[in-house]
Amino acid sequence: MGCVAAGTARNRSGDPVRGDPIGTKWMIMRTSLCRGYGLLLILTGWRAMAEEPADLIVVGGRIATMDSEKPEASAVAIRAGRIVRVGTDDEVLHAAGPATRRIDLKGRRAVPGFIEGHGHFLSFGESRMMLDLSTARTWREIEGAVERAARGAAPGQWIVGRGWHQGKWIEAPAEHTDGYPVHTRLSGLTPKNPVLLTHGTGHMVFANARAMELAGVSTDSVNPAGGEILRTADGEPTGVFRENAMGPIHRAHERALRGRSDAERETDTIRAMELAQEACFEQGVTSFQDAGSSFAEIDAMRRMIDGDRLRIRLWVMLNEGNDALAARLGGCRCVGYGGERLTVRAIKRMSDGALGTHGAWLLEPYDDMPSSVGNIVTPIETIERTAAIAIEHECQLCVHAIGDRANREVLDLFERAASRSGSGPPPRWRVEHAQHVHPDDIPRFAKLGVIASMQAVHATSDGPFVVRRLGMRRAREGAYAWRALLDAGAVIVNGTDVPVERVDPLASFAASVTRRMANGEAFFPEQAMTRGQALRSYTLDAAYAAFEESIKGSIAPGKLADLVILSQDILTIPDDALPAVRVDCTIVGGRVVFERAESGPARDGRADP
Repeated sequence: MGCVAAGTARNRSGDPVRGDPIGTKWMIMRTSLCRGYGLLLILTGWRAMAEEPADLIVVGGRIATMDSEKPEASAVAIRAGRIVRVGTDDEVLHAAGPATRRIDLKGRRAVPGFIEGHGHFLSFGESRMMLDLSTARTWREIEGAVERAARGAAPGQWIVGRGWHQGKWIEAPAEHTDGYPVHTRLSGLTPKNPVLLTHGTGHMVFANARAMELAGVSTDSVNPAGGEILRTADGEPTGVFRENAMGPIHRAHERALRGRSDAERETDTIRAMELAQEACFEQGVTSFQDAGSSFAEIDAMRRMIDGDRLRIRLWVMLNEGNDALAARLGGCRCVGYGGERLTVRAIKRMSDGALGTHGAWLLEPYDDMPSSVGNIVTPIETIERTAAIAIEHECQLCVHAIGDRANREVLDLFERAASRSGSGPPPRWRVEHAQHVHPDDIPRFAKLGVIASMQAVHATSDGPFVVRRLGMRRAREGAYAWRALLDAGAVIVNGTDVPVERVDPLASFAASVTRRMANGEAFFPEQAMTRGQALRSYTLDAAYAAFEESIKGSIAPGKLADLVILSQDILTIPDDALPAVRVDCTIVGGRVVFERAESGPARDGRADP
């Protein structure tokens, strides 16, 4: 089964846009036939709609619209899933009719729906169905959690978990190699059950002796290209596998799952997506930019949308091999499918690993591991071919690059693609993460029109070990350098990389403006964003990075009615008060999809249709 195209590539507005040197040639929009209200509504139809009574009005608050023509308002009117009026309470109340529902903000702050700029939607849902190891502060805690799970498991059943991170433990494991755990004790606790524990970054796994046996891993196993089997001093595998070395463990686990029926697989997929959607709505995320899904996973998304089980708006990067992309991308590319709930017009590639696992590709060796400069996960020549496929199909290319060497190599690749096209860089190609960039390469993002898709919460989460990895000079000059990138004219998209971090835009917003770590110290605070910049990175700039700024990212007539109501005003309260802010209400397409019970009734008591 394959994806089915739902739209045709077109110019969005006919005018060049910020950060796009090519202008109209490369800009993409949707035809009105496959976009429902789409562009026709935005340009003409919404005015006629505004004359009809609104389905919903939101009044009595402080609304940050992110619309330069009217940046602040107190009320919004919504009809048929679109915004039809923005203004004062008196202006908007005129749009009410006998059947109009009303939400009283009672002075609260409302903002455009948050756009998760980089996450893993299905993996997030699946992570909520396994052991959560993210809060463990020691390896001993993890051993205890796995042992308890094994007691309740049948012999041979896999114990699966995610979230461990040695860089965040308060003490090293009793038996370790370079701070990473050795499997011996945990294997003794779980002799009958294979164990697979994914690192918090997703770039490393831990396996016990039984899992390694099933995977065929032994003392004689060799490191694959772009991966590493960590070993003890006497050459024995520790149970920790970095980057491409994870493959045999994952394949052994996949073999164990082959006995499931198609119905069981579909049930698990549906459950995972529903769990992910539920958590997103609780945190005010109305759109989710998925950083890598397969053809099969996109098919599952389409089925859920067709059954009205997915209301969140998904923008998806395809993560398939080059041969598969060349053969099937044309039939999978779609824009605005299911009432603006699914767009597939981007491709994901990985150039290196993660800083937390010593896998990020660096120009100079790690300070705390001088023998290593990290991992090249995908050969550059492979990504070069992907770039050609992206150009052919008018897709964005989104490349994971964390280390300064990886960022330079990817920017060089993008520049070569521009020279081959003869008309400038392809529009809005993206570097995913851009966590450590050499100062010489920071201006190149704006020069090439490359989006810096960064996750602010990574800086405050990773901060405690970054200086150990990079040293003070490199960390200060180029680690999580939001301010330097913004000052150079780059566009930054925010996010959480969930399930690497919690899908919490408010936590990432706070990290953006305070850069305050858990210990209270600020991680190079000179690189902080302003509050306006941080909010824009989660709304209008995130929409821009997906060619969706004409339909979302701000609260303006004609746009999708996606809004979030907050318990406090994140634009004015003191920094110390930011961690206490909560999402009170989430609205997608004019429909209330989440309401916090303790916030009090936001609606007039009438049920959603």
